[in-house]
Amino acid sequence: MNRKSPFSYVCNACGLCCHNKVITLSPYDVLRLARAAGITTRETIDRFTIRRGSILKFRESGACVALEGTRCGVHRGRPLACRLYPLGIERGKDAGDEKFVTLEPAAGSLGVYGIDGDVNEFVEGQGGAAYLEANARYASLLAVFRERIAQTVDFDRVEPREFWRRAVREALAESNYDPNSLIDGMFDADGIVGIGIDDAEMIATHIEQLREMLARESSPEIIAAAAVMLAVSIGFSPAEVQ
Repeated sequence: MNRKSPFSYVCNACGLCCHNKVITLSPYDVLRLARAAGITTRETIDRFTIRRGSILKFRESGACVALEGTRCGVHRGRPLACRLYPLGIERGKDAGDEKFVTLEPAAGSLGVYGIDGDVNEFVEGQGGAAYLEANARYASLLAVFRERIAQTVDFDRVEPREFWRRAVREALAESNYDPNSLIDGMFDADGIVGIGIDDAEMIATHIEQLREMLARESSPEIIAAAAVMLAVSIGFSPAEVQ
């Protein structure tokens, strides 16, 4: 499906789609969750996420930690994946290369699928544009990561496949991972930028701070794991930074 494909969806707030999911979060998702909850990004990571801020947390019951009854407690700051549901988005190599797919409804869902509009109307109506724009801005860092990896790794001496296998494993591990200041800074925008500025300025400053941190970092393992994490968090394959 593309932006012009016929599509509509009416949510009837049954809350069933907010159970037993794996929701990958971008740096902007975490920022918006923090603002909706009225807390810092550091507190948001601790309260609402796992895997260092990159995945939304769910309770043992299967319910999202933000779910209050059948309603989202942080609805105005809900992540992009939640906004697009029941659509999924697949990214190509370029930020503008996108394809949408219809996801299977949760068993017993009261949501109503239709063709009363198109995909673009749905995405815009759910406030997805700001999230997609923010992700595109963070995607500009992927080239910087690739350049920095080329500067710090001698692939004539290091076997590339093994190097990237370790980087992907480290980035996507949910526990027992090594400290990584780049990943920490990626999701804890308030921690490296501060609070009290609007989203546009926050994103610009955050990206610049990450660039500076990346320039100072000399460990190729830390850089590569952070590169994979960023790529995955904004909807790209880990191969995008290899």
